[in-house]
Amino acid sequence: MKLANTRSGLVCGLALVAIISQFFRSSMSVIAPELIHDLALTPEMLGLAGGMFFLAIGLSQVPVGIAFDRIGPRRTLLLISVFALAGTVVMATATSGRDLIVGRFLMGLGSGASFISSVVLLMRWYPTERVGTMYGRVFALSQLGTLLAATPLAWLSGWFGWQAVFAGSAVALVIVVGAFYWLVRDHPPDRPPAPPLRESLGRTLAGYLEVLRQPGYKRVVAVHMFAYATLATVFGLWAGPYLHDVHGLDGVARGNVLLMMSIAQVAGMLWLVPLERRLNTRKGVIVGAALVVIATLLVLALMAAPPLWLAVSLLVLLSAASTYSPVIIAHAASLTPPALLGRGSATANLGQVTGSFSLPVITGVIAGLFERSGGGYPADAYRWIFACLALGLGTGLAIYAGVRDLKPRPDGGSPGKPH
Repeated sequence: MKLANTRSGLVCGLALVAIISQFFRSSMSVIAPELIHDLALTPEMLGLAGGMFFLAIGLSQVPVGIAFDRIGPRRTLLLISVFALAGTVVMATATSGRDLIVGRFLMGLGSGASFISSVVLLMRWYPTERVGTMYGRVFALSQLGTLLAATPLAWLSGWFGWQAVFAGSAVALVIVVGAFYWLVRDHPPDRPPAPPLRESLGRTLAGYLEVLRQPGYKRVVAVHMFAYATLATVFGLWAGPYLHDVHGLDGVARGNVLLMMSIAQVAGMLWLVPLERRLNTRKGVIVGAALVVIATLLVLALMAAPPLWLAVSLLVLLSAASTYSPVIIAHAASLTPPALLGRGSATANLGQVTGSFSLPVITGVIAGLFERSGGGYPADAYRWIFACLALGLGTGLAIYAGVRDLKPRPDGGSPGKPH
């Protein structure tokens, strides 16, 4: 059997696309001080550039969800990746903050199908109780992208310049999308494809409202708005400047810390996500992990200048504990009718990217309230940023707390029991 018709081929193709998407998402943090210098960025511009990627993903979710249900994830991702390619070219030639913002927007627009394609396709290829675990594996593999956005990006940028790195990423993107199109199929070979969607556009759009009317769905979206967005804001935007301004680390040293944070995310995916099946609870895993993240942020907020070892340890812990998004996605998917799976996944992802756009912009405004000294922001700016993130996640968690737990194994059987 050809690899393109197997689950291994599916996971490989999904992982490749997720890897390059994660690289794009995370590629600002380690080079942020250089971007600030080279492009004369204000803190508001830096925050806007960080959030613009996710705003673009958010804007793409309605058309992407419709396209998934009409033409399938495979062709949708191929078409939308043209925007990501254009974004990498703009980044490779950027000379101003405006170029950076436009490039990030296009890259985000072109990445709008990357992760929801995983949800939809895994729901089609795997039993429902395994979707969260398989998505966790794909997400764990995707952390290779965050690894590449750490020390390797810092090193390559130091040698060749950050613009040359993005020129190379354009070539990598073409190879990855080609591999995805070859490896992935919209349906398992032993299952006939669903008939194409014949709804009117109005009825199709109404499907999004139908998704939101599912009991408890909006509560799940509420915590999803802050869960990944908190990690994305720290790892993808402020960790690098924080380590530079408060602890005086250079590019490679910052990259090494981000590398440790990336490894912690991989480890978190491998041990945290499977807990939903082992403990037979999604809500318990989500609440427990979110509380750890909130506590970590509060410690960072309360300490003006913690020792470097403690600051790094807290950032690593935050990264490991923030890997519960696949469990949230599995919870949302289990609430979605099969006919609305594409739009349901897009709706859940829309909540995530709304937070991922808003939090960088809000924290950029917070940083702008403080005067820069010695080329960086004072420690108090970062303390307020961490406090803001803790408040946001706490609010989302409080709303989510009222939802009913949907257990991966409703019969309460052991994880190894076939279903």
